[in-house]
Amino acid sequence: MATLEQSVKPMRQAKTVLAANGRIVIPVAIREELGFKPGETLVMHVEDGALHVESYPALIHRIQQEIAQYIPAGVSLADELIAERREEARREQEEADREMERDRIRREDNIA
Repeated sequence: MATLEQSVKPMRQAKTVLAANGRIVIPVAIREELGFKPGETLVMHVEDGALHVESYPALIHRIQQEIAQYIPAGVSLADELIAERREEARREQEEADREMERDRIRREDNIA
């Protein structure tokens, strides 16, 4: 059985100062641990009074992982979307063909 010390992930902390212009410096050790690179876009949000910062690619990856749990194995959402769009296009074409046939019959009836 795991002890509390083994199950709790160590937290890296650092102290920084908020500059007058609103900037903060993320210490090197934390930037390295998070994989932040100079010029990289970071995303921030506030939750329960705490500021959370992550890289944009990390955010995308995290969201993809969260959504993936709702997609059954072997299912391609792209393939499903394409199939739905093809079926919709087929139905629209059938309706257009029926409308054209109705118009043709009306024209023939008006001529006769």
